[in-house]
Amino acid sequence: MIRIAIHPHAPPATRPVARAITELHKGAVAAYPTDTIYALGCAIDARRSAEALYRIKGMEKSQRLALICPDLSTAALYAHFSQAAFRLAQRVFPGPYTMVLPASRKVPRILMDRRRRTVGIRIVDHPVTSALVRGLGRPLLTTSAVGEDGEICVDADDVEEQFPRGIDLLIDSGPTPGEVSTVLGTFGEEIEVIREGLGPIP
Repeated sequence: MIRIAIHPHAPPATRPVARAITELHKGAVAAYPTDTIYALGCAIDARRSAEALYRIKGMEKSQRLALICPDLSTAALYAHFSQAAFRLAQRVFPGPYTMVLPASRKVPRILMDRRRRTVGIRIVDHPVTSALVRGLGRPLLTTSAVGEDGEICVDADDVEEQFPRGIDLLIDSGPTPGEVSTVLGTFGEEIEVIREGLGPIP
């Protein structure tokens, strides 16, 4: 495991950020901070790494990964936004939310809820992970860094303890708020609260 320390407010063009992006281009399974808790992920086109995420977390195939996108323009390539969903996204992103939206054809099957053909979208309010996904030039597949015992990973040390094997890259940017995201489902013009988390209900 490569552990890289990056100050949470470091400029995006720093050498540690560039090194982390290089590892993600190579297909690394990474752990990184978000505006909620630490997360595990990989580049959207790193299929073997995506499969490794399921093994590392002990996830069932019915459990879905989400996408971290750099902005709404990118998110709109992978999800269909109704007018209500787009207005909501403008209010809550970037921020501690996951929006569940109808998936576009660009979404890999491993991400999609096949019954409803939906995908989870995140645009995080964390400068380091925002810099990573912008530098990568494509979304990150992502899942919360929560151990099999339900232990939430608040910082990089928690990640090392909960996931001692399988992670290629660990980005240490200090502690996170330590609470999961609020999940909002958007189906047509209806908004559904799927899970209450850090973000207030809009």
